[in-house]
Amino acid sequence: MDTTTRLATVWSFDDIVVPHLGAAGRVARWLLRNEADAEDAVQEASLRALRYFRTFTGGSGRAWFLQIVRNVCMLRLDRGVRDVTDEFNEEHHTDEHPTRNPEAIALRNEDARLITTAMAKLSGRARELLVLRELKGLSYREVADTMALPIGSVMSGLSRARHALRQSIHEIREMQRHDEGCCDSRSAA
Repeated sequence: MDTTTRLATVWSFDDIVVPHLGAAGRVARWLLRNEADAEDAVQEASLRALRYFRTFTGGSGRAWFLQIVRNVCMLRLDRGVRDVTDEFNEEHHTDEHPTRNPEAIALRNEDARLITTAMAKLSGRARELLVLRELKGLSYREVADTMALPIGSVMSGLSRARHALRQSIHEIREMQRHDEGCCDSRSAA
């Protein structure tokens, strides 16, 4: 982009940041695992984005803002602001309308618990990569920009994170099968 075009391009905070507040809230909830802390983090990130909006030079506004949200969340985690016992509750944070079929709801809730439990066993970086790419739908480039990583590191990190998630799900299912087997043998006795 040449200087003339760049000067002619006018971005507004409302156009660049506001459309991504929902995604920012969901990312913050996944990282902080606490609704109140996530709301505070998004508010703080929004204020920072407004204060430093003049530094936005173009590109993906979503990645730029989510990087600010991520940085605020990481600072909060480093300071120990969150309570590690709070769990993310998928039922309260989904964009989909729940089906009215109770069996489908139960299966979806069981799957959500399994994935949440498996994600909790991953490292913070692996969890963050998966949330940004798989749940928030950011492109590899946007994830790289958000996390300030080379794109190759994002790609290899996602590969390792996906493998770790599959392994974690497998281990949880094996423990559930083992526990069910133990309960069945006790009830038969």
